[in-house]
Amino acid sequence: MHALRNALIPVTTVIALDFAGVIGGALVTEIVFGWEGFGRFFYTGLTGPVSPDVNVVQAWFVISAAIIVLFNLIADILYGVLDPRIRYA
Repeated sequence: MHALRNALIPVTTVIALDFAGVIGGALVTEIVFGWEGFGRFFYTGLTGPVSPDVNVVQAWFVISAAIIVLFNLIADILYGVLDPRIRYA
């Protein structure tokens, strides 16, 4: 039981970092299955009929980056909960 808290710290890190892969994989999944969503929004903006829509692509990157930063913040907060030796000043 004591080792479980220490073992959860790397797992928390991997989950937070792999979330970026989930967002990137949404693009492929939505195109393959024909779903309308976040990935399709990016793909439509990137391959527009005339030229790429810069505002759509930029908005997709800003939202993706914000989600990744949010999950990394959640992981950092969980470090303090999982390991009592970690203190935030």
